[in-house]
Amino acid sequence: MVSRPAEFCPRCGSALETITLEGRDRTHCPACEEVVWHTPVPCAAVAVVDRAASAVLCVERDVPPGVGEWTLPGGHMEVGEAPEAAAARELEEETGVAVDPAALEILDAATLAPRNGKHVVTIHYVVDRAETEGEPTAGSDASAARFWNPSTFEATDEVFRPVHEQRFRAALES
Repeated sequence: MVSRPAEFCPRCGSALETITLEGRDRTHCPACEEVVWHTPVPCAAVAVVDRAASAVLCVERDVPPGVGEWTLPGGHMEVGEAPEAAAARELEEETGVAVDPAALEILDAATLAPRNGKHVVTIHYVVDRAETEGEPTAGSDASAARFWNPSTFEATDEVFRPVHEQRFRAALES
């Protein structure tokens, strides 16, 4: 399995061919006779909602893609990691705010449009600020971390990553 389209077999290095299997075009190694599956990357994100301020904790990305854009804290799941544990880990890494993974509730799941052939599936969680510990501070992958409410954000020239703006607003309604 690969997260981006492959040209060569990851097992033997042979050039891949395209075959039709199960009604879809698939990459296939003629030497190994194996299909090289192009699969999405699983990710998890969490929206921490401060109900009193009608605000959601967001981070400004400091790494590609989307440097300078605001998002919900999140990222790639690791091998053997449950989605809610990944969301809690990413929240703490990117904002310094900690949460028990058991306190997270599913908000949504979404696929992102492919970027350079990489497909991503993200499970979005939501949690009330009262269930978290710590004050927001920019951590890994982030240049800033802060709570935003929609009217304050709209009054700035800041930019949300499109799919995250939808989840930002949905979290406030949850």
